[in-house]
Amino acid sequence: MIQVKRKERETAESLIRRFSRRVQQSGVLRQVRKQRFHVEEQSRDKRRAEALYKVKIRKEINRLKKLGKFDEDALRDIKKRM
Repeated sequence: MIQVKRKERETAESLIRRFSRRVQQSGVLRQVRKQRFHVEEQSRDKRRAEALYKVKIRKEINRLKKLGKFDEDALRDIKKRM
């Protein structure tokens, strides 16, 4: 944690400026921004299962489109079944 103590006869603006400089120099903000949107890599099995799920759904959608029975309700039903 970064702490800055107010010096004698120091204005609030200079105290804030000094604190901001300390925060920038410490690299805390850079590290937090880097981790902010970090997504852990999924396992190979999970990625494979997702890919197979998408293939199954796409196959069913194409089948229903050929039959002329595809709409939003059909899509919801497909996702519920799988």
